[in-house]
Amino acid sequence: MSKDRLGDLSAAGVAVWLDDISRQRLSSGNLAELRDDRHVVGVTSNPTIFANAIFAGDDYQTQLQELRLRGVSVDEAARAVTTYDVRWACDVLRTVYDSSGGVDGRVSIEVDPRLAHDTERTVAEAKALWWAVDRPNLFIKIPATTAGLPAISAVLAEGISVNVTLIFGLDRYKQVMDAFFEGMERAHKAGHDLSTMASVASFFVSRVDTEIDKRLDAIGGEAATAAKGKAAVANARLAHKAYTEAFDSPRWHALAGAGALPQRPLWASTSSKNPDYKDTMYVEDLVVPGSVNTMPQATLDAFADHGEVSGDTVSGNYTEAAAVMDSLAALGVDYRDVIETLEREGVEKFAKSWDELLDGVSEALAEQARS
Repeated sequence: MSKDRLGDLSAAGVAVWLDDISRQRLSSGNLAELRDDRHVVGVTSNPTIFANAIFAGDDYQTQLQELRLRGVSVDEAARAVTTYDVRWACDVLRTVYDSSGGVDGRVSIEVDPRLAHDTERTVAEAKALWWAVDRPNLFIKIPATTAGLPAISAVLAEGISVNVTLIFGLDRYKQVMDAFFEGMERAHKAGHDLSTMASVASFFVSRVDTEIDKRLDAIGGEAATAAKGKAAVANARLAHKAYTEAFDSPRWHALAGAGALPQRPLWASTSSKNPDYKDTMYVEDLVVPGSVNTMPQATLDAFADHGEVSGDTVSGNYTEAAAVMDSLAALGVDYRDVIETLEREGVEKFAKSWDELLDGVSEALAEQARS
């Protein structure tokens, strides 16, 4: 392996994306440095990331002061702050977008997660964000809830590129791919240039181990202990198997013939939550061409320091992955309940972070008024 471990990962066909954004990272030139020196070709964001960024320092004070003077609402202020950062990040990665033919160089912004169970409002918000950022290399993040599925199709039908987020289970992932196909078919019928559109499906990884490990601890015994830390990678590998099947179908080939790009699987939540696990395991064990791995800074740094690339670690392991999931079922782990729990908690966590973001913006606006 070379000293450029992230370069090796990129050469293996994995797009390296950063799961973080902040005004400080942009103004300091850090994102540009990661683009140039660490092979970072995309950025993802979520309400938690934005809340942490705004609370971290005074980088947003000037804009917040101007927003207060204009008398905008807290919701509009939050939208203005977040779209400003995402627009800036899109500009930093525009060269990547151009050189990759629109495949990479993408930056994601999430629809208000409080709308996760409202199809029509999700579509309206997605269109508003697309207009507000006004960059071709934007992704609108829509959660893969039951109400999110028709919203995904409707937003794609408008010619808007989509990052589908909060995917945990295989059945839901298959529904997401169906929603992608429907949306692209509608976009093509409406006359949109499919070659300018893109999509990723963000399949969450480490949270699966966190939830299933907790259940294995409750079950107890040697077999349950030995099964810990294996579910998340197995689940993701089976998701990739579903991806290969869906994107070798007549339905997909018709779209590809019309210029469409495939909806790439994106491995999200790839930091190791358990300190007993290797901090790069959710990167090393999910290396497969045509995928994306979005990493927080700590995981990016860890992989640059000691990550290992040993070729494709996904495609040849479908049978083993299925055996892992079968063994978990035999131990009494209810996969369906795990996935339902993770989806519900995922939406709740992002909605809570959005409320915290609004509280922080509200307090900042109040402080501006008092100063």
